[in-house]
Amino acid sequence: MINILNDKSYYWMISIVLLILLAGCSPPMEDKFQSDRYLYNGILLPEQWPPRYSEPKGPMEMPVPYLEYKPDLIPVNIGRQLFVDDFLVAETDLIRVHHKPVYHEGNPVLEPSEEWESGKGGALYAAPFSDGVWYDEREKKFKMWYLAGHSSLITGYAESEDGMNWVKPVLDLYGPSSIVDTFQRDSQTIWLDKLEKDPGKRYKMFQVARNRMQRGWQFLLKYSADGIHWSDGVATSGHLGDRSTAFYNPFRGVWVLSIRHYARSSIIHRSRAYLENEDPEIAVSLTHFILANSRDRNSVFWFPPSDKEPRHPEFPDITPQIYNFDAIAYESIMLGFYSVWMGPENRVCADLGIQKRNEVLIGYSRDGFHFSRPDYEVFMGVGEEESAWNWGNVQSVNGVPLIVGDSLYFYVSGRRLNPVMWDSSMSTGLYTLRRDGFVSMQSPAGEGFLKTGKLTFDGKYLFVNADVSEGELLVEVLDENGIPVKGFSREECIGMHGTNSTRHLVKWQGNKDVSSLNGEKIQLKFYLTAGHLFSFWISPWETGESRGYTAGGGPELSDDGIDRPIIDF
Repeated sequence: MINILNDKSYYWMISIVLLILLAGCSPPMEDKFQSDRYLYNGILLPEQWPPRYSEPKGPMEMPVPYLEYKPDLIPVNIGRQLFVDDFLVAETDLIRVHHKPVYHEGNPVLEPSEEWESGKGGALYAAPFSDGVWYDEREKKFKMWYLAGHSSLITGYAESEDGMNWVKPVLDLYGPSSIVDTFQRDSQTIWLDKLEKDPGKRYKMFQVARNRMQRGWQFLLKYSADGIHWSDGVATSGHLGDRSTAFYNPFRGVWVLSIRHYARSSIIHRSRAYLENEDPEIAVSLTHFILANSRDRNSVFWFPPSDKEPRHPEFPDITPQIYNFDAIAYESIMLGFYSVWMGPENRVCADLGIQKRNEVLIGYSRDGFHFSRPDYEVFMGVGEEESAWNWGNVQSVNGVPLIVGDSLYFYVSGRRLNPVMWDSSMSTGLYTLRRDGFVSMQSPAGEGFLKTGKLTFDGKYLFVNADVSEGELLVEVLDENGIPVKGFSREECIGMHGTNSTRHLVKWQGNKDVSSLNGEKIQLKFYLTAGHLFSFWISPWETGESRGYTAGGGPELSDDGIDRPIIDF
């Protein structure tokens, strides 16, 4: 007689039968989002995470699975819901419009002016090389870390009361200067970790520094309580390519290292690799040089340049590549900033006395790995005039955007044209954009509509960000069968007329809020005439805070990096 209590094959047989029986079953709706694989927005991550993609032979667009297979039900409890893709949209005749930030007239807002910012031959650097620009709500101050000096490649610090006028305080750490770190570095990430519980680790520096052999680069992780006094390296990576950076994904609670990947093909030689871990020290320790033919169990190939990248107008035969990639959580999505290299190579630039052309493009992610790129127009680019501070080599900065009232602040680095020393004269510029203003849904001639997919929420007040200065916006709530809910129909909506607001409370006659529909499956239907709809969200508070992430922060925001009412004790 078989002893089934000790027979392993019996348990395997039972397990297989159970799996077959359960394969076609969906979890009950109340348990649907309890699995660790379900994200805050209803997206189900694959079992293998991060995903494994083979390195392509040339430029290509990467897939975005959650747009092809959208969730049946989307929770909208975290953050403003932006229409940067079709994730939220079930049906519409509105037109998607992509908007670009506006160049600040006072640029550059920071440029080299001090002795410690100079290098050999008169080269001058005073701009973040990713580094970081953040708003510290506790100190009520804008803060910037930047690359100073061409030959020494050290780290300077500046601060501002308004984000436009910057000063370099004399700190007396390394002589009378604003220098906060003297380790020779390439790019680096300064992250103001507003969720960190240990005050000594509130500021994190992921520094791509010279290794001990002085023949390459490695990550050094350093901590600081104030962003000025830094620890020694607490974690070190293996040999690493330059221009690697880091970011935090708060939706999943992981630190991500955006690593320069040396692809097999010279056409996509500059690509990216991905590594994540909940502990930044472990993430750094697991990182090492990524070779085209190597198999690294810690990191994965992430993405190459797309075949849709813009090209250098003077060198159209050069295939663009990805020079760097920075990312940050904003409201309910991750923003990705692609520094796209368009050439030429350094030796050609030196011969011609010109800067290489890098420009910043943007992408959007709802799972932190796959980024949608619906628009390949330059988001922040070079200046065309020969005297421009950003004639070439424009690159992204960590921490952006900062939220200043109804505007978003974006900082970038740029370099002047200098035929004598081509790779020099590095300064910092500012661009501004309407809050949530990346993409709007615009009405066609006459009235248009947008109907969302099925949503669920636990908030109370429905808000929209819209510009109907010359038009009207009405909102209707539908049940899961598409039938208008009594008390929330179009006819009962108190419309938004002749108004331009980044935070407008939607009401209906007899219904100031939507709390009676809390937990139900609903759809929202927007009717728009002569206007732009940027976002919507459902807030627990009548003041309209979204519970989303506030990226680099800003005045009058909560100091934990989440949009919620400020409580003064």
